[in-house]
Amino acid sequence: MAHHFDFAPRLMPAVQAAHFLGVSESKLRTLPIPRRVHGGKRAYHINDLIAYADALPIEGEAEKNSCDGIFGVKS
Repeated sequence: MAHHFDFAPRLMPAVQAAHFLGVSESKLRTLPIPRRVHGGKRAYHINDLIAYADALPIEGEAEKNSCDGIFGVKS
């Protein structure tokens, strides 16, 4: 019998982690997100997935380390 949870588990297999981020499983495997090893199984920790998503650039915002802001260049 399948279990249904109202929360995301802390460790997720690739299929579930990809769904959590909204990317394909093959794309997930190319991203620089560490995997954890637990009992011979590899899984993604929810905090690593959230940190990766939070670090993505926001459309329309200048890069934080861009020289454009220093010299007043507007996009």
